[in-house]
Amino acid sequence: MTAETTTADPHAHKMGPVLATFLVAGNMIGSGVFLLPATLALTGSVTAVGWVVASVGALLLAATFAYLSRLRPDAHGVVGFVSEALGRFLGFEAGFAYWLSCVVGNLAVAVAVIGYLAFFLPVLKETPVITATATAAAIWLLTLANIVGPRFIGRLHGASLIIGLLPIIAATVLGFLYFDVEAFKASWNVTASLDPAGAKSDGQAISSSIVPIFWAFLGLESASVCARVVRDPARNVPVASFAGVGLAAVVYIAASVAVFGVLPAAALAESTAPFADVVGKLAGAAIAGAVAACAVFKAAGTLGGWVMVAAQTTQASVEGGYLPKFLSKPGKPHAPTRELLVLAVLMTAISFATLQPTIGKQFGVLINVASNLSLAMYSLCCVALLRWGGELGRGALGARVIAALGLAFSVWSIVAGDPEMLKVQGWLLVASLPIWGLLWWTGRPKPAPQA
Repeated sequence: MTAETTTADPHAHKMGPVLATFLVAGNMIGSGVFLLPATLALTGSVTAVGWVVASVGALLLAATFAYLSRLRPDAHGVVGFVSEALGRFLGFEAGFAYWLSCVVGNLAVAVAVIGYLAFFLPVLKETPVITATATAAAIWLLTLANIVGPRFIGRLHGASLIIGLLPIIAATVLGFLYFDVEAFKASWNVTASLDPAGAKSDGQAISSSIVPIFWAFLGLESASVCARVVRDPARNVPVASFAGVGLAAVVYIAASVAVFGVLPAAALAESTAPFADVVGKLAGAAIAGAVAACAVFKAAGTLGGWVMVAAQTTQASVEGGYLPKFLSKPGKPHAPTRELLVLAVLMTAISFATLQPTIGKQFGVLINVASNLSLAMYSLCCVALLRWGGELGRGALGARVIAALGLAFSVWSIVAGDPEMLKVQGWLLVASLPIWGLLWWTGRPKPAPQA
Protein backbone atom coordinates (compact mmCIF):
# COMPACT_ATOMS: atom_id res chain seq x y z
CA MET A 1 0.00 0.00 0.00
CA THR A 2 1.47 3.35 -0.98
CA ALA A 3 1.48 6.51 1.08
CA GLU A 4 -1.11 8.04 -1.26
CA THR A 5 -3.64 5.26 -0.64
CA THR A 6 -3.25 5.16 3.11
CA THR A 7 -6.16 6.72 4.95
CA ALA A 8 -4.06 7.75 7.94
CA ASP A 9 -0.87 9.72 7.57
CA PRO A 10 1.96 7.13 7.93
CA HIS A 11 4.37 9.89 8.99
CA ALA A 12 2.19 11.28 11.76
CA HIS A 13 4.34 9.83 14.54
CA LYS A 14 7.70 9.98 12.75
CA MET A 15 10.63 12.35 13.20
CA GLY A 16 11.90 14.69 10.54
CA PRO A 17 15.58 15.63 10.02
CA VAL A 18 15.61 18.27 12.77
CA LEU A 19 14.21 16.01 15.50
CA ALA A 20 16.40 13.14 14.26
CA THR A 21 19.46 15.42 14.50
CA PHE A 22 18.42 16.31 18.04
CA LEU A 23 18.17 12.58 18.77
CA VAL A 24 21.73 11.94 17.54
CA ALA A 25 23.35 15.03 19.07
CA GLY A 26 21.25 14.79 22.22
CA ASN A 27 22.21 11.17 22.77
CA MET A 28 25.86 12.21 22.66
CA ILE A 29 25.97 15.65 24.30
CA GLY A 30 24.94 14.41 27.70
CA SER A 31 26.70 12.98 30.71
CA GLY A 32 29.93 12.61 28.75
CA VAL A 33 30.63 16.27 28.20
CA PHE A 34 29.65 17.14 31.77
CA LEU A 35 31.60 14.41 33.59
CA LEU A 36 34.49 13.38 31.36
CA PRO A 37 36.74 16.39 32.10
CA ALA A 38 37.13 15.03 35.64
CA THR A 39 37.90 11.53 34.37
CA LEU A 40 40.34 12.76 31.72
CA ALA A 41 42.06 15.07 34.19
CA LEU A 42 43.94 12.03 35.47
CA THR A 43 45.70 12.07 32.09
CA GLY A 44 45.86 15.81 31.44
CA SER A 45 45.16 18.40 28.77
CA VAL A 46 46.94 16.18 26.23
CA THR A 47 43.52 14.50 25.94
CA ALA A 48 42.45 17.46 23.80
CA VAL A 49 44.32 15.64 21.02
CA GLY A 50 42.38 12.51 21.94
CA TRP A 51 39.13 14.43 21.41
CA VAL A 52 40.23 15.36 17.88
CA VAL A 53 41.19 11.76 17.08
CA ALA A 54 37.91 10.43 18.52
CA SER A 55 35.94 13.04 16.55
CA VAL A 56 37.53 11.91 13.29
CA GLY A 57 36.77 8.30 14.19
CA ALA A 58 33.17 9.17 15.04
CA LEU A 59 32.69 10.91 11.69
CA LEU A 60 34.12 7.86 9.89
CA LEU A 61 31.69 5.60 11.71
CA ALA A 62 28.79 7.99 11.07
CA ALA A 63 29.66 7.85 7.37
CA THR A 64 29.73 4.05 7.60
CA PHE A 65 26.21 3.98 9.03
CA ALA A 66 25.02 6.49 6.44
CA TYR A 67 26.24 4.17 3.68
CA LEU A 68 24.70 1.12 5.35
CA SER A 69 21.34 2.88 5.73
CA ARG A 70 21.47 3.78 2.04
CA LEU A 71 22.36 0.23 0.97
CA ARG A 72 19.90 -1.53 3.28
CA PRO A 73 17.24 1.02 4.33
CA ASP A 74 14.90 -1.73 5.53
CA ALA A 75 17.44 -3.60 7.65
CA HIS A 76 16.71 -3.96 11.36
CA GLY A 77 19.44 -1.57 12.53
CA VAL A 78 22.91 -2.84 13.36
CA VAL A 79 21.64 -6.40 13.74
CA GLY A 80 20.27 -6.43 10.21
CA PHE A 81 23.39 -4.86 8.71
CA VAL A 82 25.76 -7.45 10.19
CA SER A 83 23.55 -10.52 9.84
CA GLU A 84 22.73 -9.86 6.19
CA ALA A 85 26.37 -9.21 5.32
CA LEU A 86 28.25 -11.61 7.59
CA GLY A 87 25.83 -14.32 8.67
CA ARG A 88 23.50 -15.10 11.53
CA PHE A 89 26.11 -15.83 14.21
CA LEU A 90 28.01 -12.57 13.80
CA GLY A 91 24.71 -10.77 13.48
CA PHE A 92 23.71 -12.23 16.82
CA GLU A 93 27.02 -11.22 18.41
CA ALA A 94 26.71 -7.67 17.05
CA GLY A 95 23.15 -7.38 18.27
CA PHE A 96 23.96 -8.85 21.66
CA ALA A 97 26.94 -6.50 22.12
CA TYR A 98 24.95 -3.48 21.04
CA TRP A 99 21.98 -4.41 23.17
CA LEU A 100 24.18 -4.84 26.25
CA SER A 101 25.94 -1.57 25.45
CA CYS A 102 22.60 0.24 25.35
CA VAL A 103 21.50 -1.27 28.65
CA VAL A 104 24.79 -0.55 30.44
CA GLY A 105 25.04 2.89 28.82
CA ASN A 106 21.52 3.79 29.91
CA LEU A 107 22.39 2.84 33.45
CA ALA A 108 25.56 4.96 33.30
CA VAL A 109 23.55 7.99 32.19
CA ALA A 110 21.00 7.37 34.94
CA VAL A 111 23.84 7.24 37.47
CA ALA A 112 25.10 10.54 36.06
CA VAL A 113 21.65 12.12 36.47
CA ILE A 114 21.76 11.27 40.17
CA GLY A 115 25.32 12.51 40.39
CA TYR A 116 24.21 15.91 39.10
CA LEU A 117 21.23 15.94 41.48
CA ALA A 118 23.63 15.21 44.33
CA PHE A 119 25.11 18.66 43.72
CA PHE A 120 21.89 19.97 45.29
CA LEU A 121 20.91 16.93 47.41
CA PRO A 122 24.10 15.44 48.91
CA VAL A 123 22.02 12.73 50.60
CA LEU A 124 21.76 11.00 47.21
CA LYS A 125 25.43 10.03 47.39
CA GLU A 126 25.66 9.19 51.09
CA THR A 127 25.20 5.45 50.60
CA PRO A 128 25.26 3.19 47.51
CA VAL A 129 21.75 1.90 48.28
CA ILE A 130 20.28 5.40 48.28
CA THR A 131 22.07 6.16 45.01
CA ALA A 132 20.76 2.96 43.41
CA THR A 133 17.20 3.68 44.55
CA ALA A 134 17.34 7.19 43.08
CA THR A 135 18.87 5.80 39.88
CA ALA A 136 15.99 3.33 39.54
CA ALA A 137 13.50 6.18 39.99
CA ALA A 138 15.15 8.13 37.15
CA ILE A 139 15.06 5.06 34.89
CA TRP A 140 11.35 4.49 35.45
CA LEU A 141 10.43 8.15 34.99
CA LEU A 142 12.13 8.34 31.59
CA THR A 143 10.70 4.94 30.61
CA LEU A 144 7.19 6.29 31.13
CA ALA A 145 8.12 9.36 29.08
CA ASN A 146 9.20 7.12 26.21
CA ILE A 147 5.88 5.31 26.17
CA VAL A 148 4.32 8.61 25.03
CA GLY A 149 6.21 8.22 21.72
CA PRO A 150 9.29 9.34 19.76
CA ARG A 151 7.96 12.80 18.96
CA PHE A 152 7.69 13.56 22.66
CA ILE A 153 11.24 12.31 23.24
CA GLY A 154 12.43 14.28 20.19
CA ARG A 155 10.97 17.47 21.65
CA LEU A 156 12.48 16.62 25.04
CA HIS A 157 15.83 16.19 23.29
CA GLY A 158 15.44 19.51 21.52
CA ALA A 159 14.73 21.36 24.74
CA SER A 160 17.38 19.54 26.77
CA LEU A 161 19.99 19.95 24.02
CA ILE A 162 19.51 23.71 23.91
CA ILE A 163 19.36 24.06 27.69
CA GLY A 164 22.30 21.73 28.09
CA LEU A 165 24.37 23.64 25.56
CA LEU A 166 23.84 27.04 27.19
CA PRO A 167 26.02 26.42 30.28
CA ILE A 168 28.62 24.57 28.19
CA ILE A 169 28.82 27.47 25.78
CA ALA A 170 28.98 29.91 28.71
CA ALA A 171 31.77 27.92 30.37
CA THR A 172 33.64 27.59 27.07
CA VAL A 173 33.36 31.29 26.24
CA LEU A 174 34.35 32.35 29.75
CA GLY A 175 37.12 29.77 29.70
CA PHE A 176 38.64 31.20 26.53
CA LEU A 177 38.23 34.79 27.78
CA TYR A 178 40.19 33.92 30.92
CA PHE A 179 42.29 31.20 29.33
CA ASP A 180 45.60 30.59 31.11
CA VAL A 181 48.11 29.16 28.65
CA GLU A 182 50.52 28.26 31.45
CA ALA A 183 47.81 26.32 33.31
CA PHE A 184 47.01 24.40 30.13
CA LYS A 185 50.69 23.58 29.59
CA ALA A 186 51.18 22.58 33.23
CA SER A 187 48.34 20.05 32.91
CA TRP A 188 49.53 18.61 29.59
CA ASN A 189 50.52 15.12 30.77
CA VAL A 190 50.04 14.49 34.48
CA THR A 191 50.01 10.69 34.40
CA ALA A 192 53.21 10.52 36.45
CA SER A 193 51.53 12.28 39.39
CA LEU A 194 47.78 11.59 39.08
CA ASP A 195 47.28 8.36 37.15
CA PRO A 196 47.35 5.27 39.42
CA ALA A 197 48.55 3.22 36.43
CA GLY A 198 51.75 5.26 36.25
CA ALA A 199 53.50 7.62 33.87
CA LYS A 200 52.77 7.40 30.14
CA SER A 201 54.31 9.03 27.10
CA ASP A 202 52.15 11.55 25.25
CA GLY A 203 51.30 8.95 22.62
CA GLN A 204 50.34 6.37 25.23
CA ALA A 205 48.27 8.93 27.12
CA ILE A 206 46.35 9.89 23.97
CA SER A 207 45.78 6.25 22.99
CA SER A 208 44.54 5.20 26.43
CA SER A 209 42.12 8.14 26.54
CA ILE A 210 40.23 7.19 23.35
CA VAL A 211 37.85 4.61 24.87
CA PRO A 212 36.60 6.81 27.75
CA ILE A 213 36.41 9.76 25.34
CA PHE A 214 34.43 7.70 22.86
CA TRP A 215 31.76 7.17 25.51
CA ALA A 216 30.72 10.74 24.68
CA PHE A 217 30.17 9.74 21.02
CA LEU A 218 28.04 6.67 21.66
CA GLY A 219 24.75 7.37 19.96
CA LEU A 220 26.20 8.33 16.58
CA GLU A 221 24.18 5.46 15.09
CA SER A 222 20.91 6.52 16.76
CA ALA A 223 19.27 7.76 13.56
CA SER A 224 20.15 4.51 11.76
CA VAL A 225 18.88 2.33 14.59
CA CYS A 226 15.63 4.29 14.78
CA ALA A 227 15.26 4.65 10.99
CA ARG A 228 11.80 3.15 11.09
CA VAL A 229 10.53 6.16 13.06
CA VAL A 230 12.32 8.72 10.80
CA ARG A 231 10.60 10.18 7.73
CA ASP A 232 12.39 9.51 4.43
CA PRO A 233 15.28 7.62 6.11
CA ALA A 234 17.39 7.39 2.93
CA ARG A 235 17.76 11.17 3.02
CA ASN A 236 17.26 12.13 6.67
CA VAL A 237 19.34 9.46 8.42
CA PRO A 238 22.67 10.58 6.83
CA VAL A 239 21.81 14.24 7.39
CA ALA A 240 20.99 13.63 11.06
CA SER A 241 24.09 11.46 11.59
CA PHE A 242 26.59 13.94 10.19
CA ALA A 243 24.92 16.99 11.69
CA GLY A 244 24.63 15.37 15.11
CA VAL A 245 28.22 14.10 15.23
CA GLY A 246 29.60 17.37 13.82
CA LEU A 247 27.77 19.45 16.42
CA ALA A 248 28.95 17.21 19.24
CA ALA A 249 32.56 17.24 18.03
CA VAL A 250 32.75 21.05 17.92
CA VAL A 251 31.28 21.31 21.42
CA TYR A 252 33.55 18.64 22.87
CA ILE A 253 36.85 19.94 21.49
CA ALA A 254 36.19 23.56 22.44
CA ALA A 255 34.97 22.65 25.92
CA SER A 256 37.88 20.30 26.59
CA VAL A 257 40.46 22.94 25.79
CA ALA A 258 38.63 25.63 27.76
CA VAL A 259 38.31 23.75 31.07
CA PHE A 260 42.02 22.86 31.18
CA GLY A 261 42.81 26.54 30.65
CA VAL A 262 40.94 27.50 33.81
CA LEU A 263 41.38 24.73 36.38
CA PRO A 264 44.51 22.66 36.93
CA ALA A 265 44.28 18.94 36.30
CA ALA A 266 44.50 18.10 40.01
CA ALA A 267 41.44 20.25 40.78
CA LEU A 268 39.47 18.85 37.84
CA ALA A 269 40.26 15.28 38.90
CA GLU A 270 38.62 15.89 42.29
CA SER A 271 35.55 17.63 40.85
CA THR A 272 32.09 16.04 40.65
CA ALA A 273 30.79 18.91 38.48
CA PRO A 274 33.68 20.22 36.36
CA PHE A 275 31.72 22.75 34.30
CA ALA A 276 29.97 24.10 37.37
CA ASP A 277 33.36 24.52 39.06
CA VAL A 278 34.78 26.34 36.03
CA VAL A 279 31.84 28.73 35.87
CA GLY A 280 31.85 29.09 39.65
CA LYS A 281 35.46 30.21 39.63
CA LEU A 282 34.84 32.76 36.89
CA ALA A 283 31.26 33.93 37.56
CA GLY A 284 30.28 32.97 41.11
CA ALA A 285 28.42 30.26 43.02
CA ALA A 286 24.92 31.24 41.87
CA ILE A 287 25.81 30.76 38.20
CA ALA A 288 27.54 27.50 39.07
CA GLY A 289 24.27 26.26 40.56
CA ALA A 290 22.46 27.16 37.33
CA VAL A 291 25.01 25.17 35.35
CA ALA A 292 24.47 22.14 37.59
CA ALA A 293 20.68 22.45 37.15
CA CYS A 294 21.07 22.51 33.38
CA ALA A 295 23.30 19.44 33.62
CA VAL A 296 20.54 17.57 35.46
CA PHE A 297 18.00 18.42 32.78
CA LYS A 298 20.38 17.59 29.92
CA ALA A 299 21.35 14.24 31.39
CA ALA A 300 17.67 13.40 31.82
CA GLY A 301 17.08 14.23 28.15
CA THR A 302 20.00 12.03 27.17
CA LEU A 303 18.59 9.15 29.21
CA GLY A 304 15.22 9.56 27.50
CA GLY A 305 16.78 9.26 24.05
CA TRP A 306 18.91 6.26 24.96
CA VAL A 307 15.93 4.45 26.44
CA MET A 308 14.24 4.86 23.02
CA VAL A 309 17.29 3.46 21.21
CA ALA A 310 17.50 0.50 23.59
CA ALA A 311 13.81 -0.31 23.12
CA GLN A 312 14.07 -0.10 19.32
CA THR A 313 17.15 -2.32 19.43
CA THR A 314 15.33 -4.88 21.57
CA GLN A 315 12.35 -4.89 19.22
CA ALA A 316 14.52 -5.27 16.11
CA SER A 317 16.59 -8.05 17.72
CA VAL A 318 13.51 -10.05 18.73
CA GLU A 319 11.88 -9.56 15.33
CA GLY A 320 15.06 -10.80 13.68
CA GLY A 321 15.28 -13.79 16.03
CA TYR A 322 18.36 -12.61 17.91
CA LEU A 323 16.80 -12.29 21.37
CA PRO A 324 14.16 -14.38 23.17
CA LYS A 325 10.56 -13.62 22.21
CA PHE A 326 9.41 -12.67 25.70
CA LEU A 327 11.44 -9.46 25.51
CA SER A 328 9.21 -7.94 22.84
CA LYS A 329 5.61 -7.88 21.68
CA PRO A 330 4.76 -6.97 18.07
CA GLY A 331 3.19 -3.54 17.88
CA LYS A 332 3.70 0.01 16.78
CA PRO A 333 7.41 0.73 16.41
CA HIS A 334 6.99 4.18 17.94
CA ALA A 335 5.60 2.78 21.21
CA PRO A 336 7.32 -0.55 22.09
CA THR A 337 5.79 -0.69 25.56
CA ARG A 338 6.83 -4.22 26.57
CA GLU A 339 10.42 -3.60 25.52
CA LEU A 340 10.55 -0.39 27.54
CA LEU A 341 9.20 -2.06 30.67
CA VAL A 342 11.49 -5.09 30.38
CA LEU A 343 14.51 -2.81 29.99
CA ALA A 344 13.48 -0.75 33.01
CA VAL A 345 13.28 -3.88 35.15
CA LEU A 346 16.67 -5.10 33.86
CA MET A 347 18.42 -1.77 34.43
CA THR A 348 16.95 -1.50 37.92
CA ALA A 349 18.34 -4.95 38.76
CA ILE A 350 21.79 -4.10 37.35
CA SER A 351 21.81 -0.83 39.26
CA PHE A 352 21.60 -2.69 42.56
CA ALA A 353 23.89 -5.50 41.38
CA THR A 354 26.73 -3.12 40.47
CA LEU A 355 26.81 -1.01 43.62
CA GLN A 356 30.13 0.78 44.09
CA PRO A 357 31.46 2.93 46.96
CA THR A 358 31.11 6.13 44.92
CA ILE A 359 29.04 7.41 42.02
CA GLY A 360 32.19 8.23 40.07
CA LYS A 361 33.59 4.71 40.38
CA GLN A 362 30.36 3.09 39.21
CA PHE A 363 30.09 5.54 36.32
CA GLY A 364 33.66 4.83 35.21
CA VAL A 365 33.18 1.06 35.14
CA LEU A 366 29.91 1.33 33.22
CA ILE A 367 31.18 3.69 30.51
CA ASN A 368 34.25 1.55 29.80
CA VAL A 369 32.11 -1.57 29.35
CA ALA A 370 29.59 0.27 27.15
CA SER A 371 32.26 1.88 24.96
CA ASN A 372 34.14 -1.36 24.31
CA LEU A 373 30.97 -3.26 23.45
CA SER A 374 29.90 -0.54 21.02
CA LEU A 375 33.31 -0.38 19.37
CA ALA A 376 33.20 -4.16 18.81
CA MET A 377 29.80 -3.76 17.14
CA TYR A 378 31.04 -0.83 15.05
CA SER A 379 33.91 -3.03 13.82
CA LEU A 380 31.48 -5.63 12.47
CA CYS A 381 29.39 -2.94 10.77
CA CYS A 382 32.53 -1.65 9.03
CA VAL A 383 33.22 -5.17 7.76
CA ALA A 384 29.63 -5.31 6.48
CA LEU A 385 30.19 -2.13 4.46
CA LEU A 386 33.44 -3.53 3.07
CA ARG A 387 31.45 -6.46 1.70
CA TRP A 388 28.57 -4.40 0.30
CA GLY A 389 30.56 -1.41 -0.95
CA GLY A 390 30.74 -2.75 -4.49
CA GLU A 391 26.99 -2.20 -4.88
CA LEU A 392 27.58 1.56 -4.94
CA GLY A 393 29.24 1.52 -8.36
CA ARG A 394 31.39 4.60 -8.76
CA GLY A 395 31.10 5.32 -5.02
CA ALA A 396 32.40 1.87 -4.06
CA LEU A 397 36.03 2.91 -3.50
CA GLY A 398 35.12 5.79 -1.21
CA ALA A 399 32.76 3.62 0.84
CA ARG A 400 35.37 0.90 1.26
CA VAL A 401 38.08 3.37 2.26
CA ILE A 402 35.78 4.84 4.92
CA ALA A 403 34.86 1.35 6.13
CA ALA A 404 38.51 0.30 6.34
CA LEU A 405 39.48 3.42 8.26
CA GLY A 406 36.51 3.03 10.59
CA LEU A 407 37.45 -0.59 11.22
CA ALA A 408 41.07 0.34 11.95
CA PHE A 409 39.98 3.07 14.35
CA SER A 410 37.59 0.78 16.24
CA VAL A 411 40.06 -2.08 16.64
CA TRP A 412 42.89 0.27 17.62
CA SER A 413 40.72 1.95 20.26
CA ILE A 414 39.86 -1.37 21.88
CA VAL A 415 43.43 -2.66 21.86
CA ALA A 416 44.88 0.61 23.16
CA GLY A 417 42.38 0.84 26.01
CA ASP A 418 42.15 -0.84 29.42
CA PRO A 419 43.39 -4.47 29.12
CA GLU A 420 40.81 -5.53 31.72
CA MET A 421 38.05 -4.61 29.29
CA LEU A 422 39.34 -7.24 26.85
CA LYS A 423 38.80 -9.84 29.58
CA VAL A 424 35.28 -8.54 30.19
CA GLN A 425 34.47 -8.80 26.48
CA GLY A 426 35.85 -12.33 26.43
CA TRP A 427 33.60 -13.41 29.28
CA LEU A 428 30.58 -11.75 27.67
CA LEU A 429 31.31 -13.64 24.45
CA VAL A 430 31.37 -16.90 26.40
CA ALA A 431 28.12 -15.95 28.16
CA SER A 432 26.44 -15.22 24.82
CA LEU A 433 27.11 -18.67 23.38
CA PRO A 434 24.39 -20.56 25.31
CA ILE A 435 21.86 -17.93 24.20
CA TRP A 436 22.94 -18.38 20.60
CA GLY A 437 22.74 -22.15 20.98
CA LEU A 438 19.18 -21.94 22.26
CA LEU A 439 18.12 -19.61 19.46
CA TRP A 440 19.78 -21.79 16.83
CA TRP A 441 18.16 -24.93 18.24
CA THR A 442 14.69 -23.36 17.97
CA GLY A 443 15.31 -22.22 14.41
CA ARG A 444 15.92 -18.57 15.23
CA PRO A 445 17.18 -16.40 13.73
CA LYS A 446 16.10 -17.29 10.21
CA PRO A 447 18.68 -16.99 7.45
CA ALA A 448 18.86 -13.46 6.08
CA PRO A 449 17.45 -13.05 2.58
CA GLN A 450 20.08 -12.89 -0.11
CA ALA A 451 20.55 -9.50 -1.72
